Amino acid sequence: MENVTTVKVSILGAVGVIGSIIANALGGWDMALRVLVLFMAVDYITGLIVAGVFKKSGKSEMGALESKAGFKGLCRKGMILGIVFIATQLDLLSGTELIRDTVIIGYVVNEAVSIIENAGLMGVPIPDIIKRALEILKSKKGDKND
Repeated sequence: MENVTTVKVSILGAVGVIGSIIANALGGWDMALRVLVLFMAVDYITGLIVAGVFKKSGKSEMGALESKAGFKGLCRKGMILGIVFIATQLDLLSGTELIRDTVIIGYVVNEAVSIIENAGLMGVPIPDIIKRALEILKSKKGDKND
């Protein structure tokens, strides 16, 4: 029993060290990073629900769960964190905190839009003000002159 406790403490300690190294590389575990990671998790989970339960995913041919689509989603989330890492390094280079925060805010908005779209695919009623805001954001996203 003592061996199990030692192994458990060692594993938890290693996970804690790795997590703190990653959080430090991303500029610290502040509110902005916590919100981004939370929104990324909620978006991924709601995407799984849309595909697995409602079979309405636009990411697969049949609209159902597909491991390849799920893996691509995780890769995209990993790349978002990679871009936050790059923004953090640019902030360190320039002596500011503007670039990282701007990047995180942009991705939080993008994740929020995706969560709302997933909710709509589930049949959750979306208030008109949010629908209009989404339409504006989508039209801005498609406008290459900005």
